[in-house]
Amino acid sequence: MWGRRRGGRGGRSAEELRARRREREAALRKARRQEQLVSKRLLREDSAAQDGADVVPDPLSEDEVLELLRGVQRGSEDRKRSLGRLRWALQNEDTQQKFVRLDGSMRTLTGLFTSSLGELQLEAARCLHELSHSSVPAVAEACLPVTSYLLTYLSGHSLELTELCLYTLGNLVVESEAVRKQLLPQGIIPVLASCIQSPHEAVLEGVGYVLSQLLQAKEAPTEIIPLVLDSALPQHMLQLVCSGLKAGMGAAVEFAWCLHYIICRHEDNVLLLALGAVPALTSLLLELASQIPQDAPEGLELLVCPVLRCLSNLLAQPACQGQDGRLLVALFLILQCFLQQHPFLVQECLWLLNNLTADDPFFCSALLCLDLLPALLQLLTCSQMATVLVLTVLCNVAEKGQLQCQQLLQQPLLAQLLPLLTLPDPEAVGQCLELLHLLFLHCPEAAADFTRQGGHQALEQHQSTPELQERAQALLDVVRQPPGAPSACQATLAASS
Repeated sequence: MWGRRRGGRGGRSAEELRARRREREAALRKARRQEQLVSKRLLREDSAAQDGADVVPDPLSEDEVLELLRGVQRGSEDRKRSLGRLRWALQNEDTQQKFVRLDGSMRTLTGLFTSSLGELQLEAARCLHELSHSSVPAVAEACLPVTSYLLTYLSGHSLELTELCLYTLGNLVVESEAVRKQLLPQGIIPVLASCIQSPHEAVLEGVGYVLSQLLQAKEAPTEIIPLVLDSALPQHMLQLVCSGLKAGMGAAVEFAWCLHYIICRHEDNVLLLALGAVPALTSLLLELASQIPQDAPEGLELLVCPVLRCLSNLLAQPACQGQDGRLLVALFLILQCFLQQHPFLVQECLWLLNNLTADDPFFCSALLCLDLLPALLQLLTCSQMATVLVLTVLCNVAEKGQLQCQQLLQQPLLAQLLPLLTLPDPEAVGQCLELLHLLFLHCPEAAADFTRQGGHQALEQHQSTPELQERAQALLDVVRQPPGAPSACQATLAASS
């Protein structure tokens, strides 16, 4: 709501405008945080999977499961073959549940997993990996006795076994809080801090997968993130993300999301700021933008998205400063490249642009001086959220004063705002009204121009909309002022100067 001032209806003071915008931006930043992105992954290289095969085997009866268990318990030469059959059968969730209910089943599988026979150990690890993919919490909790061994083998010499253990752990921590609570005192964070120094890309990507699962747990802000921040992980994560494509796209993407989960769920990001996260991520974004569109590798958008989010949230913090005008150019290059194929990145870029320009005259001036305003205005009708965000950025610029408003009005801005006033989205219309208020406040002649274009009729239709009627009426009072009369905008400007 717009406030009233003594002597009649008018606009709000500069302090009220800033407070309202900060509240709205805080709510929008909170709303944009993506839902939990936990998932489960499978590493399958058997002949069935290679043949086309996403075929799930039929469920086995309890007797059939028992016979498979007996087969792997025998000390015969075909034990590996029996384990292979068990692994295939465990791709069925019903069979998984029957297996873990059998007395001694997990003890037998754990014994084979910890054996000194490499081939049997690897096949048993694949069976455990299939169990970890279950969506039934009881199956994940049946794997509790094996978690300490999974951690132990992360420091082994078999790359394939290490990768299997990582993805098995990543799958288990999704489903069960009991598993997470057991893994923390067992030292999963220090173990991952050791693994992140591996030279193998597959291991690094697996470490990122486990961490991303842990960092999204409901208890992460209080129990997991502090442990991560006290380890060597943040520094290594930042280095791997900023090495970009050199360390491998998969690993960079995983750790970029890890950084995002820390930044958006942790109130105090002083450590990451001290590590130089803002200049490092800015340099990365500049590097990625420089490869667009000629040399952009496939899947580049998967890395750009979390990097944008990390920067957006870091730059929204009061203690953070980063004034590099090249970042604006990089943002618009990314927008131009991905607008058609990956429109979701438009919203991410606009969030960062909003956080850059909010209460920062440098980026507002840079946006105008670099002649990026026409490209910004082209995004006004890109999507519902894009409309709101573009208008928010324009409000950030207009709030800076008369000179900035005059530069905005050199574009056909008023003509572009008129259709927006007919939108069915109250948030977009409300933001449009606020921008008009700022323009009229700093450039009263804009009100007459708006009236000549039929703007008063667009405002009149909102006189009966409860959440918009007071702001619409305030603007109508301005545009109906006779030529040469002291306007409410001029009075407000004098009061807030």
